[in-house]
Amino acid sequence: MKDFAAIDFETANGERSSVCSVGVVVVRDGEIADTFYSLIQPEPNYYTYWCSRVHGLTREDTEEAPVFSEVWKQVEPLIEGLPLVAHNKGFDEGCLKAAFKVYQMDYPDYCFYDTLAAARRAFPCAENHQLHTVAALCGYDLTMHHNALADAEACACIAREIL
Repeated sequence: MKDFAAIDFETANGERSSVCSVGVVVVRDGEIADTFYSLIQPEPNYYTYWCSRVHGLTREDTEEAPVFSEVWKQVEPLIEGLPLVAHNKGFDEGCLKAAFKVYQMDYPDYCFYDTLAAARRAFPCAENHQLHTVAALCGYDLTMHHNALADAEACACIAREIL
């Protein structure tokens, strides 16, 4: 793949609609052309201990953040016409659909590709197929794992290597 947008969401709680940050990496002609990161005020607006422990974000971090519908107005023009790529697309695509539903937005049926599924085919003998492991196999050092932009960059690196 030469043209795509890698996307990653972090959530505040067990609800897929509770996106609290998004990272997007736009790749054109095989090169990173643009990046985007934003905190998002989650819906429902509460954080579980376990989610905060994973990504380090808390309610205080997103108190003044825009809601999903406002953030998506910035993302939409960046990804227009591009397929989306995520590592474990079921999670990120589920988050996107849930947030669209909560904000009563029409979901445009984005085309999603999954680097997790591709990694299982490309690296069948890997110790696991977690994002940081596969990113390392593709030459990307994911030191800020669970930062949405860093995870999207890792996903973009994987996609350029194996999709």
